[in-house]
Amino acid sequence: MSAQHTTHAAHGHGGHDDHHDDGPHSTLSGYMTGFILSVILTAIPFWLVMAKVIADRNTAVLVLGAFAVVQIVVHMVYFLHMNGKIEGGWTMLSTIFTVVFVAIAIAGTLWVMFHMNANMMPDHPQIAPAGQQAPAAGGAHHAAP
Repeated sequence: MSAQHTTHAAHGHGGHDDHHDDGPHSTLSGYMTGFILSVILTAIPFWLVMAKVIADRNTAVLVLGAFAVVQIVVHMVYFLHMNGKIEGGWTMLSTIFTVVFVAIAIAGTLWVMFHMNANMMPDHPQIAPAGQQAPAAGGAHHAAP
């Protein structure tokens, strides 16, 4: 028996090399860093909206969306402890797959919703606006006597 096995046996491990990866152990400073970043990433967009810093609505939505994505990453790293080392990277890989799948589902849903009016509503030429006469069924226009 080697010196390492003798040492483990002396400590009551029954001779087994049980080195489990319990995942990351965060410290108070790690949680405080995440908390401070979360507060900053909430306060800046709040100030941008309340002070009306960005006049264009589309630009504001993009900027606020970018802040939201960064805040999601901060939460995943500092509070959920997700990185490429845990479980051989499978946690991060499954998260990336989920994000891609949700993005495709949302993009497809928005595409269908925005184009549904043009693609689903038939054109009704026989329905004329009030005060106008609908065209004849045969296509020939007859003058009234």
